[in-house]
Amino acid sequence: MSANGTDPDPSGSTDVPTGPQRRAIWVPEPAELSDVELLLDGAFRPLRGFLSAADVESVRTRQQLGDDVPWPEPVMLTVPAEVAAAEEIELRDVEGAPVAVVRNDEPWCDGSGWHPAGPVVAAEEPVGVLRKIRPPACQVRAELPSREVLAVLPEAPLHHRELAQIRQLSAELDAQVLVLPRMAGPRPEALVQSVLAARPELPEGTTIIPVPLVRRADPKRDALLAAHVAAAYGATHLIADGPLEQAPLHVLEPPELVRDRADQWRPAAQVAPTERRPGLSDEGLRALLDSGSELPDWFTTPEIAEQQRRLHPPLTARGFTVLFTGLSGAGKSTLARALRDELSRHDHRAVTLLDGDVVRRTLCEGLGFSAEDRSRNVRRIGYVAAEVTRHGGAAICAPIAPYHADREAVGRMVRDAGGFVLVHVATPLGECERRDRKGLYRKARSGSLPEFTGVSAPYEVPDDADLALDTSELSQDEAVERVVALLRERGWVRSWTSV
Repeated sequence: MSANGTDPDPSGSTDVPTGPQRRAIWVPEPAELSDVELLLDGAFRPLRGFLSAADVESVRTRQQLGDDVPWPEPVMLTVPAEVAAAEEIELRDVEGAPVAVVRNDEPWCDGSGWHPAGPVVAAEEPVGVLRKIRPPACQVRAELPSREVLAVLPEAPLHHRELAQIRQLSAELDAQVLVLPRMAGPRPEALVQSVLAARPELPEGTTIIPVPLVRRADPKRDALLAAHVAAAYGATHLIADGPLEQAPLHVLEPPELVRDRADQWRPAAQVAPTERRPGLSDEGLRALLDSGSELPDWFTTPEIAEQQRRLHPPLTARGFTVLFTGLSGAGKSTLARALRDELSRHDHRAVTLLDGDVVRRTLCEGLGFSAEDRSRNVRRIGYVAAEVTRHGGAAICAPIAPYHADREAVGRMVRDAGGFVLVHVATPLGECERRDRKGLYRKARSGSLPEFTGVSAPYEVPDDADLALDTSELSQDEAVERVVALLRERGWVRSWTSV
């Protein structure tokens, strides 16, 4: 499903759709919009737009464009049939601002939907702080000195070890350093700030240009695409974790450095085993950040540590969402309200309750109970919960949420911003019917209430729930305490004594 809520044509038809419109408007998915920005920047050189069907097939099978130019990964846009019918497609960001226009020369269709193909041109002057500090690739190339250029594309802050590796390779090559932080996470501005904070530790004259390059599913193709982007910005060498066949520049593995007794990072060959001190693993770093502990001076500078904490605050300072799912009458709303009251008394976060019935009268007013409307209801709740989480609050959601795909989509949205806990209120159907004060199950059994979950509409029992609670066997206090215990165990809330 697209960001516009429209499913692509599943028919697989190859007939070009027809329609009267000359220009259509479309809001791409975030990853697709990142590709648009890279096309506009010239970072996907020699590409100037979205690929045709023939080029996509050639890239997938031969890692080459149709004219035998090496290229590692298809660059595509998926739209519904009615949009693919337009001669031009105006692409807008999620706030509705025009970003680019696609001249739709060769639209094509596969099993995933329709894909426009043709050149992409900017719709307006670039806006935004991060966009303004990212000049076109051709300008960056023109301003680099006439010598070797060593590039690195970090996805995390640069600490003492990584900085020492860059300095060593730069000195060996007598190279200009080009740092291209990949703005691919939920808080790209924080990553950029952390890399800028490392500038005093980088070789003099280092160029830092943030690029919106999202990670591809295939690690090898992703690494090759990153190499092509680095080359487009003028790099002659790239620091990467391993060799890359068909790379458009020289690929260098980072030198092995170890920490010695003086807390300096030096080549391993220069430090005897007895003089080496342990470093900090990725797991160790995450544990320190999750707990809010200070990062050691030998690991990073105070300025970079501060930016690292902005990028990765302690768990107790981050937001989270608890999604209760279950049949009507299972006890979801009761548990959600009780959990809200418990957190409001003891936790510092603002708590937002998104109850299924209440949301249907407000945020989701007008939606029915078809499968499509149920999905829209749950995904709208998920969007609001993700925003609450993003801003450090606690969101408690209690829809029926009968479909696995919707619960999974909510989890993805929320995890980009903070913590997510899925609780299946697994009260048996018979007990839910016994509690039915509104007579809904009776109406559903008689056929007067169609599409009722558990009777005339499906409920897909979650096999990925973090917690299952049967309220026919647990008291309200016991059930809430189990949810709170799980939040404590995962570090999202501190311990307290209930009153």
